[in-house]
Amino acid sequence: MPGLPSPNCGERREGARPDLIVIHYTAMATVEEARARLCDPAAEVSAHWLIAPDGAAEQLVDEAHRAWHAGAGSWGAVRDVNSRSIGIELANPGDRPFPEPQMTALERLLAAVMAHWSIPPERVIGHSDMAPGRKGDPGPRFDWRRLALQGLSVWPDPSVQRAAGPGGAAGFMDSARAFGYPDLPAATVLSAFRLRFRPWAAGPETAEDRAAIADLARRFPVDGGAGRA
Repeated sequence: MPGLPSPNCGERREGARPDLIVIHYTAMATVEEARARLCDPAAEVSAHWLIAPDGAAEQLVDEAHRAWHAGAGSWGAVRDVNSRSIGIELANPGDRPFPEPQMTALERLLAAVMAHWSIPPERVIGHSDMAPGRKGDPGPRFDWRRLALQGLSVWPDPSVQRAAGPGGAAGFMDSARAFGYPDLPAATVLSAFRLRFRPWAAGPETAEDRAAIADLARRFPVDGGAGRA
């Protein structure tokens, strides 16, 4: 809004308050190109924050307003993710590691945003989490475990090795939905889950996948375990 460069924003619908943070990568070659697109009215996309590889963090949209970063998707009962979230873009083409200054800046920003809006770590998610199959950012090179160790996101208990719950796609999907993933085909959700939590894994669903998602669902049930809208 006034003083901030992106016009691509509006009021949060139905008086919504941010209770999610969605992390993206820009998929563009430079931070300058990304900024230009996020501030171009014709592009109709934006984010609240843009972090450069050197760690410079720039606010593009007032956090009180609805930025246009998430698109179609959901997390738990939230269907209009833009109205309920803060969007953070990391300037990265998607094919390389995230530099240390950028990660450090992200950690500082996350801590501040989470404190300001009282957002718990389990509601810091990736674009790929809320839009499995449609989006893949921030991708397999992003260090989610690093954030979790600082209380800025979540990670499965490393002591969990085997699934205690039912096997097969039904058991995996029960846990995935309880954690927050959309109700989509099991293979699509498994790919999104692995992209974030087990990027080294390949092939059919395993007991380790089921154990990890069951642990997350047990400790961090989406919407407090309430029924989904």
